[in-house]
Amino acid sequence: MAEQPRILFCHCNYAQVVPGEVKQGVLEGLCQSGRAFEAVADLCEMSARRDPALQRLAAGEAPVKVAACYPRAVKWLFASCQANLPGDRTEVVNMRELSAEDATAAVLNEEVTANLPADGSVAETEGEKKI
Repeated sequence: MAEQPRILFCHCNYAQVVPGEVKQGVLEGLCQSGRAFEAVADLCEMSARRDPALQRLAAGEAPVKVAACYPRAVKWLFASCQANLPGDRTEVVNMRELSAEDATAAVLNEEVTANLPADGSVAETEGEKKI
């Protein structure tokens, strides 16, 4: 049986780019699930402060699910602090683009679908290159 993923939830308190109703719904779902999870105020702010907690959060052998925003943003927030997330066992659940129900289901699903972008990759939306 595969190891249950660790769960990290970002409140996005400062940037406030995640819709409030989605954050609230996912947080309620996590609390009601009885699953262990770690909540942080804001990954962007932690990265800006070079918070050593990011290294602790990235460490470990267990897979990890991060409820936050875009996978590419989360990857580089950690990388800027020399806290590289394991690309083969990290899934970022994008609360900016999913409903509360879909994001909660994705976070609580024990299967991890690794989705960090490869180094040097360029994201495209409708044929346009994005950062």
